Amino acid sequence: MPLPMDLKAHLDTGATTVCRCWALTRSDGALLGFTDHDRDLTFDGMIFVADSGMSARALEQTTGLSVDNSEALGILSSSSVTEADIRAGRYDGAQVRTWLVNWADVEQRALLFAGSIGEIRRFGNAFQAELRGLSEMLNQPQGRVYQKACAAVLGDAACGFDLDQAGYSATVPVETVSEGKFLRFTSLGGFADRWFEKGRVVVQDGLAEGLVALVKNDRFENGVHTVELWEAPGAELAPGDQVRIEAGCDRRAETCRVKFNNILNFQGFPGIPGEDWLMSVPRRGDLNDGGSLGS
Repeated sequence: MPLPMDLKAHLDTGATTVCRCWALTRSDGALLGFTDHDRDLTFDGMIFVADSGMSARALEQTTGLSVDNSEALGILSSSSVTEADIRAGRYDGAQVRTWLVNWADVEQRALLFAGSIGEIRRFGNAFQAELRGLSEMLNQPQGRVYQKACAAVLGDAACGFDLDQAGYSATVPVETVSEGKFLRFTSLGGFADRWFEKGRVVVQDGLAEGLVALVKNDRFENGVHTVELWEAPGAELAPGDQVRIEAGCDRRAETCRVKFNNILNFQGFPGIPGEDWLMSVPRRGDLNDGGSLGS
């Protein structure tokens, strides 16, 4: 992209005072700024921290539709990027912006890169993060799938169901945790067996605050709900941590109608013929008159 005229004029002098700055916006809303300059810089209402151990390899950017590639390198530290946060997945898919900045006059700057973080690798006390350009979105499947099951996610814009209404979510403390993914509750006695199966657990506080886990099984026996997660959160859950647990949906039309009374927003095609019907052929003894095979 073209450089602003004032920055271009500065670069044309041959004696430059430029550095790079990065802004990371994590999925939990945390905003972090870094610079490879030797002192902190401030612009756009953000502080870009020096001495953060952050650096970046040269950007490979194209004018076509291929993915822009770069890598961010850094040192793990308690004051900026921590190993615990990386392990918890807090940087997965984080949005990244990179500027070339005249540190003597930060109004002279140019946005060089906008994209997201891809794969993160850790080695020793450092990390290496892949940066993916905006064109990476072109690699993602788009459009609807012609299938019996609903294509929406419970509670999203397409589904339109309000999980905050009574009976479909609860915020309660975890009472016991085993193996990191088996949670037990006695405070959910008002909910039926398997009510939360295929739902979500959103951690409200503690070390895993903000993390989301999917529910594999939910069994209610002897007044206790035992909730099994598909995978333990990236940070440790402990007894007493508050979690929001949401009702599960198996994406079937009958579940949408009976459990959620939301069939008008069902995003699947329940009338699509099954594989047996599609593969059927005329058979001797059947009424092969060209009529409906379902009659």
